[in-house]
Amino acid sequence: MAKKNLVIVESPTKAKTIERYLGKNFKVVASKGHLRDLPKSTMGIDVENNYEPHYISIRGKGDLIKSLKREAKKADKVYLASDPDREGEAIAWHLAHLLDLDINEENRMVFNEITKDAVKNARQHPRKIDMDLVDAQQARRLLDRLVGYTISPILWKKVKKGLSAGRVQSIALKLIIDRENEIKAFQPEEYWSLTAKFKKQRSNFTANYYGYQNEKKALEKEPDVKAVLKDLDETKPFHVQKVTKKERKRNPALPFTTSSLQQDASNKLNFRTRKTMMVAQQLYEGVSLGRQGSVGLITYMRTDSTRISETAKAEAIEYILQEFGQEYLRTTPTKTKQKEGSQDAHEAIRPSSAMRTPASIEKYLTKDQYKLYNLIWSRFMASQMTPAVYDTVQVEIEQNQHIFKANGSTIKFLGYQKVYKEKSDKKDNALPILAVGDEVTLQELLPEQHFTQPPSRYSEATLVRTLEEIGVGRPSTYAPTIETIQKRYYVKLVAKRFEPTELGEIVHNIISTYFSNIVDTSFTVEMERELDQVEAGKEEWIKVIDRFYKPFKAEVDKAEEQIEKVQIKDEPAGFDCEECGHPMVIKLGRFGKFYACSNFPDCHNTKAIVKEIGVKCPDCHKGDIIERKSKKNRIFYGCNSYPECEFVSWDKPIARNCPKCNSYLVEKKVKGGKQVQCSQCEYTEEVQK
Repeated sequence: MAKKNLVIVESPTKAKTIERYLGKNFKVVASKGHLRDLPKSTMGIDVENNYEPHYISIRGKGDLIKSLKREAKKADKVYLASDPDREGEAIAWHLAHLLDLDINEENRMVFNEITKDAVKNARQHPRKIDMDLVDAQQARRLLDRLVGYTISPILWKKVKKGLSAGRVQSIALKLIIDRENEIKAFQPEEYWSLTAKFKKQRSNFTANYYGYQNEKKALEKEPDVKAVLKDLDETKPFHVQKVTKKERKRNPALPFTTSSLQQDASNKLNFRTRKTMMVAQQLYEGVSLGRQGSVGLITYMRTDSTRISETAKAEAIEYILQEFGQEYLRTTPTKTKQKEGSQDAHEAIRPSSAMRTPASIEKYLTKDQYKLYNLIWSRFMASQMTPAVYDTVQVEIEQNQHIFKANGSTIKFLGYQKVYKEKSDKKDNALPILAVGDEVTLQELLPEQHFTQPPSRYSEATLVRTLEEIGVGRPSTYAPTIETIQKRYYVKLVAKRFEPTELGEIVHNIISTYFSNIVDTSFTVEMERELDQVEAGKEEWIKVIDRFYKPFKAEVDKAEEQIEKVQIKDEPAGFDCEECGHPMVIKLGRFGKFYACSNFPDCHNTKAIVKEIGVKCPDCHKGDIIERKSKKNRIFYGCNSYPECEFVSWDKPIARNCPKCNSYLVEKKVKGGKQVQCSQCEYTEEVQK
């Protein structure tokens, strides 16, 4: 029996898809991610011997490693087809060591999309393992280990166990705390607006106060507004002084990178960064499309490049001409701006086939897969289409030398907006036809007081965008970084915005005081640049680590001597322990605050801190409804008599019953506010804004 070629990929889903493309002479198996890593229990780096890493097989992977070794011995040739990035290259290198493969042999298969053509092309053109990529990944891994395994024990000793520190997570935490400090220090300033409601024939429109004698005038205080109102005569007509008409074009956005996909999925689909990456991975690895079998639907989802292949462009052109016509096809090339250090070996995130429309495969996808695929497909198609064209008009309306301005715009040509709209895409705001000298009738003047607002707290999307803009981290790091600072309870999400916790501020103060380089943005950005130089083969990884570690080690020695132990004081809970009678206190644990008996360790009584909403349980009528949180941090409502009463509801119950069926009413969040609905029948009440 002839030996088969063995291909090792990372995921079982991907293995199924690829095996179908390669045919009967190939067997495709999955490594299920990393098989070797640094040990968890020790540093695993010999800092005295050129930072030599000590890799071990990951616990629980022994049987899988044995299985892969058996398959490799039986195979005619072994190909390593892990993901096409630094981490994938490192996985291939680790596999080569485990399976005793020659790293100078051309056995590395790389493809940016899991399609028949891409896989066959990768099979025909294997290459050697790229040791520059491996070294760049190894340097990053060792740097993170040196930081984490050096600072974390100090935090355990001086603050509490279970804490951690890291290069990118420390910068993310700093950004959130700096923003919180800005908000606390913010001093609101008063300003006023003056809106005029006008009428021209049957059309009503509004204009905003601009200034006096053709010069802009700010309305800072109420007397400024009163002075303007005193000058205006509401009984006399206002005249159109100037009409400016223009045609404006709005260009489509470039195809998605990892960070722009995470931001758009957050803003439009309400996806968390981790969820976005998980669903994108599913689309990349392959989804079963009925008789077609498993098909990879998008290109690789970890990229900071906006480049797309000529083949993909040609397919997009064919679709646009076929569906929309020549006038929707972009004729000028799309300008792509690459960041320094971007991984341009990959393309942007795009559909593997432009012809595979979201509607044509919707029945094969989960709701989340469909939503994300639709977003990726639409953005890619839009990037190859013509700009949207608007007719804009600005009108100046005058009385007694006071000027009001009204802006109007109407869409003249949809262009890319046929398939994709940004939040900032203008909506039609049509003005009546106006000419210089026309009279318009004032209906009402509306003065309004305002105060400047502090900067907003970071959402997941804006935090990702900021990290990308300042050049900290890389596409694959954003989701795990955000997850880590939440797991450690350094920050919490309140109304989808990050707020630092007391613990987060304590950790940040220690790191910023004693390890200033770790939270120095410019230092971290320079470190990223040096890692990119390693990848490009222009820098040795050992030298990069050495330049960082020697001064860092001096800081560590100094910090261990100088940092005093931080006492996180327990707060009185205001009630006694029902088991032993001692006062209960509020403690800070790994997952937030909780009630505990002050008589610990003699008494181990603990209780979750719950929020009562003032509603009796509609099931048992004895317990009270309390606000709880699921494992995924989603709020739900349940009876405090659990497990005796198992009532739960995602929607907030209210203290009224339905007038139609007498079931309990709930409050649901809807667009524009909150709506009261019956939990059983179709009864609803008007939306409360």
